[in-house]
Amino acid sequence: MTGQTFDFGPQALVVARLAEGVTDAQLDGVTPCPRYAVRNLLGHLAGLAVAFRDAGRKDLGPTTDTSPTASLPDIGPDWREALPKALDELADAWRDPAAWTGTTRAGGVDLPAEVAAAVAADELVVHGWDLARVTGQEYDPDPVLLEVTHRFLAGVADDPTRVGGIFGPVVPVPGGAPLLDRVIGLSGRDPGWKR
Repeated sequence: MTGQTFDFGPQALVVARLAEGVTDAQLDGVTPCPRYAVRNLLGHLAGLAVAFRDAGRKDLGPTTDTSPTASLPDIGPDWREALPKALDELADAWRDPAAWTGTTRAGGVDLPAEVAAAVAADELVVHGWDLARVTGQEYDPDPVLLEVTHRFLAGVADDPTRVGGIFGPVVPVPGGAPLLDRVIGLSGRDPGWKR
């Protein structure tokens, strides 16, 4: 990583607006994430927002120790209020310069803080695309976090342990494709995926 800090606020707002556009009728829809319906994707976004908020605060405990694959996430009855609040708190936590120093933990894994931030950026950008794609909404991710996500995913693209973990195999995308399509391909998704 480069030691670069960035603001999660613009991408958190993008994801919150996408979530606001989800109808109750869409909650059981299939997503690009294997095993996840829209409700599970929203539950995952809420859980990761809390986990990376606490990772930024260095408030380590159950929210940062639990693997994201420990159980199938789901939404609670108050998800429409809780998710935007958690996303806002995530952004606020990483505005503190102390969030970017030393090590922290997320998903039960100890990481340098700046790597944890890159993982959080990847989660918000890629799952924002997932949510937009499955609900038929326009998606314009924050350009700074899109670049961060591209650098992060390009750095792990050749890692032989990535398949079967949180990423699928890289989906080839032409080099001249838009950056978002290249990011989505590096994440193991087909940029042409349709609901």
